[in-house]
Amino acid sequence: QVQLVESGGGLVQAGGSLRLSCAASGTIISRNAMAWYRQAPGKQRELVASISVGGITTYTGSVKGRFTISRGNAKNTLYLQMNSLKPEDTAAYYCNKATISDLEVWGQGTLVTVSS
Repeated sequence: QVQLVESGGGLVQAGGSLRLSCAASGTIISRNAMAWYRQAPGKQRELVASISVGGITTYTGSVKGRFTISRGNAKNTLYLQMNSLKPEDTAAYYCNKATISDLEVWGQGTLVTVSS
């Protein structure tokens, strides 16, 4: 059974940084296209960043240049480095497969709150 456990969220001032982690079990992150998603209050969940098996990364426009997705193969962990945070980045952040048809059960997510 696949389990995804996100961590690293918290309260940060605008302009600050956070690094999110997603520890995976039951699946090998390096063998799957993976992604970070977020869901702000009252909004639909959106894909924020993805990384292909080959290491190609993509980002939604609002985070491009500020967020970096990466993976630690030895630890089977997915990361999201978030810099220059803005209040509009406030959301619950989740990791999962990048392909809709491959989505696993969602983890509990990690909450990021950016104060102005």
